[in-house]
Order: sequence, then C-alpha cells, then structure tokens
Amino acid sequence: MTSPSPKSPLAAVTGVLCFVLVVGGASGLLHEWLGWIRFVGFVRFLALDGYEVYSYIVMIALGLAVGAAGESLTRRDRA
Repeated sequence: MTSPSPKSPLAAVTGVLCFVLVVGGASGLLHEWLGWIRFVGFVRFLALDGYEVYSYIVMIALGLAVGAAGESLTRRDRA
C-alpha cells in the first residue's frame, strides 16, 4: 500500500538534520553535565571552546526550528 503523497526529498533531509541536531545537542549537554555519555561524538567539533553548553543549546534550538520548517514543507506539499 502506498501513501497518496510521498514526502519530498527536502522534507526528508530536514527531518534527518533535525534529528541529528537535537540528539547531538542533548548528548553534548549530557556529556558536559555528567561527563560519561557521548552518543553523537562529532558535534563536539561544532561547539566553540569555552562555550560548549551554549553551543549545544543553540544546536537543539536550531534542530527544532529545522524540524518545524520541514513539517511546514510537508504540510504545504499535501495541500
């Protein structure tokens, strides 16, 4: 059974980017606070030295914004 309107490639990319940013930011925050978890390790290269906590918070907020934009793309394609 196929869906009536498939997801656009841009909406799929924004979904993946949203997931990576939110999970990476949360993982970075947990690593900074607890020191033992490193789920998405490459995001440490995106954080500025001395501003890691702020960088991870910005990553989470940016991931949520990208996810919302992807959702609006999906809704617009269905209409």
